[in-house]
Amino acid sequence: MPYGFTDIETPVPLVDLDRLSVNLDRMAAYAALHQLALRPHVKTHKSARIAAEQMRLGAAGLTVATPRELQVMSEVTDDVFLAHPPLGAKIRRVLTFAEDVQLRVSVDSHIAIETLGAACRQRDQTVDVIVEVDLGMKRMGVTDPNDVVRLAGAVRRQPGLRYRGICFYPGHIRMNVEQMDSHLDTLSGDLRQVLETLDHAGLAAEVVSGGSTPAAFRMHHIPGLTEIRPGTYVFNDRDTFTMGACTWEDCALTVLATVISDAVPGQVVVDAGVKALGREPIRVSEGGGYGAVLDHPEVSVARMSEEHGILDISDSLWRPEVGEQVRIVPNHACIVTQQFDAMLGVRGDIVETWWHVGARGRHSPELAPPPLSI
Repeated sequence: MPYGFTDIETPVPLVDLDRLSVNLDRMAAYAALHQLALRPHVKTHKSARIAAEQMRLGAAGLTVATPRELQVMSEVTDDVFLAHPPLGAKIRRVLTFAEDVQLRVSVDSHIAIETLGAACRQRDQTVDVIVEVDLGMKRMGVTDPNDVVRLAGAVRRQPGLRYRGICFYPGHIRMNVEQMDSHLDTLSGDLRQVLETLDHAGLAAEVVSGGSTPAAFRMHHIPGLTEIRPGTYVFNDRDTFTMGACTWEDCALTVLATVISDAVPGQVVVDAGVKALGREPIRVSEGGGYGAVLDHPEVSVARMSEEHGILDISDSLWRPEVGEQVRIVPNHACIVTQQFDAMLGVRGDIVETWWHVGARGRHSPELAPPPLSI
């Protein structure tokens, strides 16, 4: 039965169901219009329920980053991309969950290729492999096109592995959308060089996977791209808004908090701190703090401790009272999702539904290691 916010213990994440629906529809329509496969990253919502809706709207598959996400999403689709090289004990878990899905894995080293190949042969499994290329992010991926060729060739020679193509993450393109042109031009030129080098080596990439939320709606300008992997778009957040990649009305995720103190002039304290909002700074020049109030975006979360968030109201006429509830748009939605076991779906000020955040965390109880003998 629907109920109001006053019945909710705070802090808790709320998802505006109407805004969520618009965000999902918009990205699905964009990908279909430009004939790009949509393989959304589930890191933002970590929810089988939202992932199933993404698949219903035409997603080609899902992207994950952890074995836990792979485990949960393998029950939603049989086509999953693990965009994070598994090494060590992770390989066993990944291949266990991959028994019922066609798994893709990204790699950027010969060690990852050799160990994954050996594990696949041991289990008589075949895994699709995507070589990760660095096109400016400087986080993972090889930069030299000749190194891309060497890795692709090593994958092709490795029994148990099937070379499919390349991937990249343009996470360095985080400025205002109106300032992205030159950066996207550079990315396109670098990608073209990689693809041409692969073609000349007889290792043409069937899959060219890239994209992120800030530049998502510009990806049809990247020649050769076949697939996009945005994640944050489902909820959007203050960071995405500040970059001009969404409107304030597109922010579907908020954290409901309660004002617990107004003792210090110029501020109020809410019961949502680091363990509810995360400590992600705003990543573009405008704005500060760790979130902003939905109905009063001029009010930011200026400081936090673990369970306290300090709202700076010195530049606002708004004066909330102790006991009043507020909704905070976080800087980074993905961090918030990781903090909670459940999310509430709302329309207006009514809670209509809730769902389990099934893919949060790292390990499954059934795969816990045996107790240590001391």
